Amino acid sequence: MGCSVLELAEFYANCMVTDGLVISEVSGKKIQFDAKKLGEILRILATGFDLYVWEDKSMLEKVRLLELAKKIGQQTRLQTPQSVKKGDMMSLHQLFFRFIIKSVISWGQGRNLADAMDQCFIGLMDREVQINLPTIMICHIARIANTTREHDLGYEFLLTRVFEHFGVDLQKKVGVQIIDTIGSNTLMGCGFELATSEHSASEQGHHKSFPPVPSRASSEPPIEVLLQDQTRLKTELTAVKEALAEEKAQNAKGHDDLLSLLSTLSTKLSPLAP
Repeated sequence: MGCSVLELAEFYANCMVTDGLVISEVSGKKIQFDAKKLGEILRILATGFDLYVWEDKSMLEKVRLLELAKKIGQQTRLQTPQSVKKGDMMSLHQLFFRFIIKSVISWGQGRNLADAMDQCFIGLMDREVQINLPTIMICHIARIANTTREHDLGYEFLLTRVFEHFGVDLQKKVGVQIIDTIGSNTLMGCGFELATSEHSASEQGHHKSFPPVPSRASSEPPIEVLLQDQTRLKTELTAVKEALAEEKAQNAKGHDDLLSLLSTLSTKLSPLAP
């Protein structure tokens, strides 16, 4: 459950960010946190990659950006770094991109181009490098709160936990409908090997088989790391399910429109009665 739009808007309207410290007020309750405190509230580590750039990408290495654009856009002959269309990415990178614009640098719907910053995050996730989400969140919150440009009010569900931590009485919580529409094509496109059965074999009989993703040898991780990974995976899965639900709805609409068109043409082409 998430907070209402009015409570989220009040947070951003009252928000000030100075030297990494966020100060705001919602429903008369003062809210104040830095990256360390935000990490404690969200139960995630405030360590890892924390570079946040937007207009000026000069802080990112040009050679590395070119490598990322080639790999993520699957264009080996590319000469200069450029934005990458979501449709040009492999399935796993599309899922990473979706998670980034929904949870890391929160954006509204309809964004299909991955810029240099997005590609940098995709590369980090691909290499399993930790991202300092609390610090990135605070930088992005500052950008949203201190600009005249129109922005989506991001981090609705993460900030709900923050509001509850500081005792904000949320008048109306908004639920999220999660539909399990992850199909075999998506999983196989990400390199997973699906278990076969009489039912699944009939559904995916003609699909190409992919090898399983190789596991990496490592020592037994502590329980805290496992819990953090579980939380991260749940968040990613939610973003994936939302993306696939949208795609399913669009496909259904296109199918209905096609049937309507065929019905209209059939009526017009029917032979006249003698």
